[in-house]
Amino acid sequence: MFSKILIANRGEIALRVIDTCQKMGIATVAVHSLPDSTAMHVQKADEAVNIGGATPRESYLIIEKIIDAAKKTGAEAIHPGYGFLSENAQFAQAVLDAGLVFIGPSPKAIHALGDKTEARALAIAAQVPISPGSNGAISDPEEIARIAQKIGYPVLLKAAAGGGGKGMRLIEHEDELLDGLRAAQGEALASFGDDRVFIEKFIVSPRHIEIQILADQFGTILYFPERECSVQRRHQKVVEESPSTAVTAEIRKAMGEAAARLVATSGYTNAGTLEFLLDASGAFYFMEVNTRLQVEHPVTEMVT
Repeated sequence: MFSKILIANRGEIALRVIDTCQKMGIATVAVHSLPDSTAMHVQKADEAVNIGGATPRESYLIIEKIIDAAKKTGAEAIHPGYGFLSENAQFAQAVLDAGLVFIGPSPKAIHALGDKTEARALAIAAQVPISPGSNGAISDPEEIARIAQKIGYPVLLKAAAGGGGKGMRLIEHEDELLDGLRAAQGEALASFGDDRVFIEKFIVSPRHIEIQILADQFGTILYFPERECSVQRRHQKVVEESPSTAVTAEIRKAMGEAAARLVATSGYTNAGTLEFLLDASGAFYFMEVNTRLQVEHPVTEMVT
């Protein structure tokens, strides 16, 4: 067991990690920007390191500052929390290269599952249902039009490298396709530095269901009861509910086992969440993997 962990985050998630470490007898190191010098996570941790800067881009997002703070304080591992560098494969690799432990999945798994087109390919390999669409990123408008015609409107254009609704456009008719493609590519480039998009069938009036998993390095994979987050605004979740009123015991088992297969196929370890769409017939389709703890993790913790 570690004797000291650095938490590369702030706010609620840093406090949750600190609380858990205190219960386990593990010392904690907080990092903070200049405005956060008196923040609660700084006060509750055993040690705190000022990494300077007034904005996250000058502090919490600088890999070298985080690793330097861990080395100076003798921390053996780094917990990334959520947001900031938590899904950054480069950060995970830098932590390992520094001789420290990254409390999260491997850089390879973060990279593979963080890219939506690669994640779709892994889902196919794991025999996990996916909605009809392109098997990879495409930029040719004619090819996108052919696929859209084949799977039928409405369709979704989605950023290959992103999430949170950025770089996503709903196309209901063929005459909207070209403008929608340009808008999706522009927003994807601005948000993620990557303008690749892919296309998939739009599932009408779906339920948005999440399955949280835990996997260790010895092949043990656990899945937990679902969370439903269908109540959203601008693709951002507003309400999390568990259990879902739309998920039967049979769907729960099938969805959980599908999540476990994808985790096994990708070699994923640690905590994570797989997101699915559930239609009115009870069919479900894989959407994406969050290669970290989610903000919604406490909901699962409360009901299990």
